[in-house]
Amino acid sequence: MAHATHHEDTDSQFYKNADTFFSDNARVGLTFDDITLATRYSEILPRLTKVDMRLSEQLVLNIPLISADMDTVTEAEMAAAMARNGGLGIIHYNMPEKRQIREVAKVKNDVHGLIQEPIAISPESHIADVLEMIEIRGFKFHTFPVVDIQNKLVGLLRGRVVKSRYRGVKVADAMTPLEQVFTIQESDIADDPIGAADRFFNDHMGIHKLIVLDKGGHLKGLFTMSDIERIREEESRDVKPSRDASFQLVCGAAISATRTPAGELDRDRILEHASNLVSEGIDALAVSTAHGHSAGVGDVVKLLRGEFKDLSLIAGNVTSAEGVEYLSKCGADAVKVGQGPGSICTTRIVAGVGIPQLTALYVCSKAAEKTGTAIIADGGITKSGDIVKALTLGNAVMCGSLFAGCREAPGSILEINGKLFKQYRGMGSLTAMKAGSAARYGHESHAKKSDKVAAEGIEALKEVSGSLDDTLRQLVGGLQSGMGYLGASNLAELRSRARYIRVSPAGQRESSPHDVVELKTTKED
Repeated sequence: MAHATHHEDTDSQFYKNADTFFSDNARVGLTFDDITLATRYSEILPRLTKVDMRLSEQLVLNIPLISADMDTVTEAEMAAAMARNGGLGIIHYNMPEKRQIREVAKVKNDVHGLIQEPIAISPESHIADVLEMIEIRGFKFHTFPVVDIQNKLVGLLRGRVVKSRYRGVKVADAMTPLEQVFTIQESDIADDPIGAADRFFNDHMGIHKLIVLDKGGHLKGLFTMSDIERIREEESRDVKPSRDASFQLVCGAAISATRTPAGELDRDRILEHASNLVSEGIDALAVSTAHGHSAGVGDVVKLLRGEFKDLSLIAGNVTSAEGVEYLSKCGADAVKVGQGPGSICTTRIVAGVGIPQLTALYVCSKAAEKTGTAIIADGGITKSGDIVKALTLGNAVMCGSLFAGCREAPGSILEINGKLFKQYRGMGSLTAMKAGSAARYGHESHAKKSDKVAAEGIEALKEVSGSLDDTLRQLVGGLQSGMGYLGASNLAELRSRARYIRVSPAGQRESSPHDVVELKTTKED
């Protein structure tokens, strides 16, 4: 035992826990490449580690990764893919409010188990009405139950007749009548809804919709075969999708601190937009600006918390303990930390402010421990090792650059000299602010006067990197490897077992491949 104690004492002279390490470096701003983590005794296999985290009382994610609310990163396709992989996507607000609501609806209607409140239509409507609803709501499906004014099922309008050529036809004349519609009683699925639906589709080849009724024939729900098949496929995966209580994919959306022409907070408009998002089933609202420790952000968080008691609220960005305490008191469940660490952000250069990300995370994490607030590390993540380091201090990581090249990210693909790229821009870039994000940087009144706007971001290109599934697999795998090296079975243990040491410039170079010619392998290899 004396021998073991000697080694422990020796280690403690070099590798420090968070409090001691950052206290020793109190006057130095540090970021990810400035430190490395010491390995610890481990009995933990990386593949057996748990990486789920609680963002709020209502919202649990199965991986601690969130896609950034940027207009070249997260819209419906990215948000749905993030949720299917266990994370969360935050749909940006650099678009008309109605379109953002449609983007949320696309995610929430992506895959269901039992669709408990299926969209139904009246037999007195026309196909033109149905086409208009599909366009407004952004539905991917074109098949709808048909119900009377008592919500009793009278038929099924199938997608094959929902065509422009039939716009003038009444639903009653185009629908499949009730006696030809496959239904099941609510009481027959009570014990195992998914299993009951799975057995039905196995027994009825070629049937793709199953409608659930109560004893009185009232519409109570809907199963689709494609949803059941995807659910069964998901059950075999190591990482489970992030879903809400209704089995819908989780989705977040950013919201702006909108102001009236007089400069006052436009409370009515903010609440109306938030209410519409909540009606679509939104799981988290993010009040995102470059300077979150401000009266405007605090007022919006207070407004939303007062109206939506149980809604998960994210606010930011801050880099100080005061900022975390302020937003927590206003009602935020989670606070985003980061000012200037992003690859396309120039806030530190333009405004001369911002704290290197690892130091900012430590300072903010100490305040979060007191307030019970979750910390989201937003920006500066370039590799899976950075995620490991960030999660020794925070609860989740928000990424933009790492996801911007994925095929699920918005934007067209460009080919330059035989390579494929996607546009990636900071929300503080001139083009992004012209498109609507100026309020994020305090320039709303000058949004259409670009010569008076101080840009805090650049426009760039990201090489196309394939699917988000593959990217997340690599990132989560790297996170689990790091946890294995520290002997941490979950993220709480990762934080408690982390030991830090500063790295010299030579040590940074040593950390990367060096003194070799690296071979690039192809997918075929």
